[in-house]
Amino acid sequence: MIKIKQEAIESDVLVVGGGIAGLMAAIAAADSGAQVVLADKGDTRRSGSGATGNDHFTCYIPEYHQCTVEEYLVEHNMSLVGGNADPKIQAIFAARSFEVVKDWHTWGIDMQPHGEWEFNGHAYPGRRRIFLKYNGYNQKQVLTDEARKRGVRIVNKTPVIEFITDSSHKIIGAVGLDIAAAEPSLVLFRTKTIIAATGNTSRLYPSITPTKLFNTAHCPANAGGGRAAAYRAGARLINLEIPNTHAGPKYFERCGKATWIGILNDPEGKPVGPFVTKPTRELGDITADVWHSVFTDKMQNGTGPVYMDCSETSPADLEYMRWGLECEGDTSLLDAMEHEGIDLTRHKVEFTRYEPILIGRGIEIDEQAATNVSGLYAAGDEVGNFRADISGAAVMGRIAGENAARYAQDSTLTNDNLVDHCTVVEKTAFCNVLLSRADGEPWQDLNAAIQQIMNDYAGVTFVRSENLLTTALLYLDQLEQKAKAAIGVQTAHELMRALECFDLLQIGRLLCITARERKETRGLHKRSDYTFTNPLLNGKFLTIAEAAGETRLHWREQIK
Repeated sequence: MIKIKQEAIESDVLVVGGGIAGLMAAIAAADSGAQVVLADKGDTRRSGSGATGNDHFTCYIPEYHQCTVEEYLVEHNMSLVGGNADPKIQAIFAARSFEVVKDWHTWGIDMQPHGEWEFNGHAYPGRRRIFLKYNGYNQKQVLTDEARKRGVRIVNKTPVIEFITDSSHKIIGAVGLDIAAAEPSLVLFRTKTIIAATGNTSRLYPSITPTKLFNTAHCPANAGGGRAAAYRAGARLINLEIPNTHAGPKYFERCGKATWIGILNDPEGKPVGPFVTKPTRELGDITADVWHSVFTDKMQNGTGPVYMDCSETSPADLEYMRWGLECEGDTSLLDAMEHEGIDLTRHKVEFTRYEPILIGRGIEIDEQAATNVSGLYAAGDEVGNFRADISGAAVMGRIAGENAARYAQDSTLTNDNLVDHCTVVEKTAFCNVLLSRADGEPWQDLNAAIQQIMNDYAGVTFVRSENLLTTALLYLDQLEQKAKAAIGVQTAHELMRALECFDLLQIGRLLCITARERKETRGLHKRSDYTFTNPLLNGKFLTIAEAAGETRLHWREQIK
């Protein structure tokens, strides 16, 4: 039987997830006078997709851009982080982005590594550049230190696996899983409000190396837990059906394609895109940001592969690129190239598209980062109607923290016995079932089965259709029933991974339902039975929620 720690951890604000959004939310809530607890699956000093660094920060700096917020957002919406967002939230983000840049620089994250505001990469020729080049190698340690200075209590190695609501569907607590020791135990949190900040959804689709579950470009520990818990608590999810992919070196999934200073060329050395013909640090090669399927398209029509060609990059720019990869946290990639004797002046590096991810597809929020569930806020990559990657996580994390603290001022902690709450009882029972099967099936097999179904019937490898998506739902339902009766675990780590897989199952099912409802082709959501983009759906978002035991879909207009 799994133990439940009887004394609940109390707070005004509980932040779930210790990435960039979570730490910024915790800092802001503490600055607003709230008692803050942050629960993280790993260790906040090295967790999340920004764990080892970053070198691009989308932001609006008036003195640099010399334009209005509205003019800046034109460029933002043409970038890889544009689209599928509410314009009102985008405008709030842009207006407050510079204050975060200045604070980070003051705290010790070098936002002016060469003495001035430097905007390079992810850029179109002749257009405004919106990605600030910075040195983020130490960002997680700095933000962790800032949170602790403000009295934030950080509970590491404790993923939150359920949100607890009262009879009025108001947040009153959460269930955490202590994985610090081999034997698992449950931790209860009593809180006035929760900020969900668990990041991207990895491992829903197979990576470029399917046998390596954790060879992913983003944090492999982010497995949809925040989205799934929010959905079970009654929150609306949005834009799940629109696929998003990243790109980079083939077989070695590492982000940072705009850090590379070269040209994306075909085997004959001809550029595959129209934007640049000569390597330039100011622009990079934005082709892959615009033409997301360029690598697979070129392979499928026989004109590939596509290579990142740095043979004409100047020595100074090559050194700048290596420095940028270090800032990005891509030191393992640099080590691998050195180990294999790869000389970028002579050797081209094949690039490819990585598996679909749910960055910027997830929990619906308003301009205050609040969800439709009273007391529940969200920020970062798991938000579904706004995206600006690391800068979006930082800015909206701050906004979520401020508003959650304000909400908590007018709220009181519940006096309910959380141990007897139905959510706690059900989760405890499920954990005990999994732990009772010492010879049960391993969680890895379940994860692989989910990936196969999602890739074959609801991915980007093949077009989608009513038949395929319906089949996916049938298979996922069958898989869930079989897994509930067969999966067994023995340790805290295995229990955590198994629970992640059941969250992925749920998110996969919701994705298929919404993809089936979107009867058109839009972006990487390609339907063989609806090959056109329906103009009547322009500017409309599809939400999914559970109410009274039923799954409900709703189309809504963008918030302007």
